[in-house]
Amino acid sequence: MSIKNILSKPLSSFISLALLTLGIGIISLLLQLNSLIKDQMDNNLRGIDMVVGAKGSPLQLILSSVYHVDSPTGNISYKEAEKISNNRMVGSSIKLLYGDNHKGYRIVGTEKKFIDLYKSVFEEGKEWEKPFEVIVGSKVHKNLNIKIGDKLVSSHGLRETGESHEDQSFEVVGLLKPSNSVIDQLIITSPESVWDIHDTHNHNDTNDNFENENKHDHEHEDEHEHEHDEYDDKEITAMLIKFSSPMNIIQFPRQINETTNLQAAVPSYEISRLFKLFGFGIDTISYLAYLIIIVSGFSLFINLFNAMNERKYEMALIRTIGATRFQLSSMIILESLILTLLGFGLGLLFSRFGVMFVSSLMEESINYNLSSIKILSEELWLLVLSVILGVLSSLIPAIQVYKMNISKILADA
Repeated sequence: MSIKNILSKPLSSFISLALLTLGIGIISLLLQLNSLIKDQMDNNLRGIDMVVGAKGSPLQLILSSVYHVDSPTGNISYKEAEKISNNRMVGSSIKLLYGDNHKGYRIVGTEKKFIDLYKSVFEEGKEWEKPFEVIVGSKVHKNLNIKIGDKLVSSHGLRETGESHEDQSFEVVGLLKPSNSVIDQLIITSPESVWDIHDTHNHNDTNDNFENENKHDHEHEDEHEHEHDEYDDKEITAMLIKFSSPMNIIQFPRQINETTNLQAAVPSYEISRLFKLFGFGIDTISYLAYLIIIVSGFSLFINLFNAMNERKYEMALIRTIGATRFQLSSMIILESLILTLLGFGLGLLFSRFGVMFVSSLMEESINYNLSSIKILSEELWLLVLSVILGVLSSLIPAIQVYKMNISKILADA
């Protein structure tokens, strides 16, 4: 009977349901996007306490060197970066060179420990052993159907429209499994590869002397010193740093910014500022969504109240054939709960489609997607809110039905 009563007033029931679906859907969408983006941010910040690069915007430096969604602030001297890397406050460092792409996916020259930083695992192949060998992230090789042994041609800049380096190609030697981090959308190679492809001179000697920078063999200190001398005139784009002690995060970045021509940025601080900037807008939209939910509650109340007045005679007849006061009141409450729970379910469905739409836009523009969708604890509170709204909306009509004077209603009829 509750379902039939809902269907007997399709327009008013639809308006109440649509308002509730919209309110729940917006809040659920914001919760999902906030959770997914925060997870992505945290995954990519893993093991990175500070980023060193050229002077400019700290946030731009973080976005370009950690998340690879912005242009770099410029290049810095390899020699100056090496001095910072050898500082006693630095536990470990990873140098990055980027500025080229292959079909929109960035090519990053770096050290092999960059792979370990994101705990990436090989799906197929191996690490590079010489220049112009590359390892391809999971999203890149799946979207572009890249296989071991394929040749990749890079383009200058971070967009496909840049000038191609047709004279030199990269050979794919490794494919990575998904890691839900930025490395999934990168093509990784040695620093020498990036230097050589932009160098107008012949660097065969450099290629022949290429060594794995991740192995620190103390028996060959002279060779390493010679290698560093050889790279002193080179430049890198940025350097990722992990401190030897968490206390260094207070002193060391300020020291670099004040005493060198380099810039030090703390990712956790800059991302926190970014979330605060977006937080006001998100809160405003959330308040608007809660207001829509309250309006839907009033709409539901008016719908039930009017329906009760229109069906007073029918309810009185139902009472005369044996129905109890509690059964009639329960029927009113059940109508409200059916609408609110249905609105909650449709709201969650709306939010999932919203996440898919936002994810497709992000993948198209910055190669990120938000494919992992889960039920959040905050969404369970939305379920509780829906139930409370349903009960409160039906409370006054249910009480009036419970106190209904059968004799008077039948007499008036």
